[in-house]
Amino acid sequence: MHTVVLGTSGVTPAEVVSVARGTTRVELGAEALTALARAREIIDALAAKPEPVYGVSTGFGALATRHIAPDLRARLQRNIVRSHAAGMGPRVEREVVRALMFLRLKTVCSGHTGVRPEVAQAMADLLNAGITPVVHEYGSLGCSGDLAPLSHCALALMGEGEAEGPDGVTRPAGELLEAHGLKPVELREKEGLALLNGTDGMLGMLLMALDDLARLYTSADVTAALSLEALLGTGRVLAPELHAIRPHPGQSASAANMLKVLAGSQLTGHHQDDAPRVQDAYSVRCAPQVAGAGRDTLAHARTVAERELAAAVDNPVVLDLGSEGGRVESNGNFHGAPVAYVLDFLAIAAADLASIAERRTDRLLDKNRSHGLPPFLADDAGVDSGLMIAQYTQAALVSEMKRLAAPASVDSIPSSAMQEDHVSMGWSAARKLRTAVDNLARVVAVELFAATRAQELRTADGELSAAPASRAVTEAARAAGVGGTGPDRYLAPDLAAAEVFVREGRVVAAAESVTGPLA
Repeated sequence: MHTVVLGTSGVTPAEVVSVARGTTRVELGAEALTALARAREIIDALAAKPEPVYGVSTGFGALATRHIAPDLRARLQRNIVRSHAAGMGPRVEREVVRALMFLRLKTVCSGHTGVRPEVAQAMADLLNAGITPVVHEYGSLGCSGDLAPLSHCALALMGEGEAEGPDGVTRPAGELLEAHGLKPVELREKEGLALLNGTDGMLGMLLMALDDLARLYTSADVTAALSLEALLGTGRVLAPELHAIRPHPGQSASAANMLKVLAGSQLTGHHQDDAPRVQDAYSVRCAPQVAGAGRDTLAHARTVAERELAAAVDNPVVLDLGSEGGRVESNGNFHGAPVAYVLDFLAIAAADLASIAERRTDRLLDKNRSHGLPPFLADDAGVDSGLMIAQYTQAALVSEMKRLAAPASVDSIPSSAMQEDHVSMGWSAARKLRTAVDNLARVVAVELFAATRAQELRTADGELSAAPASRAVTEAARAAGVGGTGPDRYLAPDLAAAEVFVREGRVVAAAESVTGPLA
């Protein structure tokens, strides 16, 4: 079993995904334990002084003006967790909660939060035991951290609230801790606040979206190539020299992918035959430009995510760990704007990729624009409806993605008696991006379904053959339960199989079995 050892520096995107989506264990390294202990010494020293220090000996937010006596501080830390665990709505997915917990632990291990080593160890133990606190959809404004989601996680550390065990059964958190030999945490000065004050939820969802979108963009290059081929389009527009004179790296990568998939095709280049046309339609000809722009958006979002992974987001933070005194400073690094912006940007890019894929699908089904294919790719058009309604489903998905592309990060609702008067809404941006990513997989799956059927119809007489990579994709899809040509049948199972085939990256794997690695 793989293990991630946490130090004081950041973690990699792959490590976050492996902990969130798998069973990767988490350990605290010696460097992290040293930093945790040193930071706690600073917090304890400040707590012993009469001067108020935010988060250590004061209230929170708009209540920060009250100095809290030493005998009330443990209660203060418990209370912030209990009161902030105020989420509502559906439960958030297990992988999101695990990413949230792991990323908060990563920041705690930086030594800038002042949390004791034993609290950090308890966080790691919870992850390693497979205990997942129940977190709800609504409760984060993406500023002062993902407060309610993180509070529900901290509540479970205290042995309160509800959590899901590794068996998938939800039980009181205290019972699950006891069943796994874990003890509830007694929080001290600064610790309750430190467990709540980060961009960890939105960042975790960004990292998982980037992981998914990398596969989907390559899959979309493959399905675009299959559609171009089935429409008897020309591959000449994919020539490297055409993309070199507009040097966007994502565009060149997408064009190169499509060119590799189409190598050896006997279907391309027939656009001047029975139905002459000077150029292919934009949805075919401009596929690399649109997908490439999305790829470059992914690259930018990845840069932002990596910077955030290297950050220690908390307020206040412990500084000068190496000096004799050390200090605690308030700051605004918990504001989620950098992450929120790219989450919204990715939703826009995903919607446009889905939009152009849907246009290619529609073209494959329209006998007036498909250059010889039967209406709706039906077996006996009129008696059979073929893929008519599969395209309706695809159009509905695209329409929803366009609505989800409306940015959340331009919204702000003041909170905490106007102390927190501008917020990022980054959590909301992340939640809608997850839906958009799911829908994109389905949209690409419908194009795959249509393009492979169109190719089978196009090559049925044996006169021309599709590219070897195209044939490999079609054969793998059929083996995975994505049906081919024939009379009308119950289509939902075919579409579901196509979605799994796309989501799991098997489109790319099948193409790469012929082409070698695709970008």
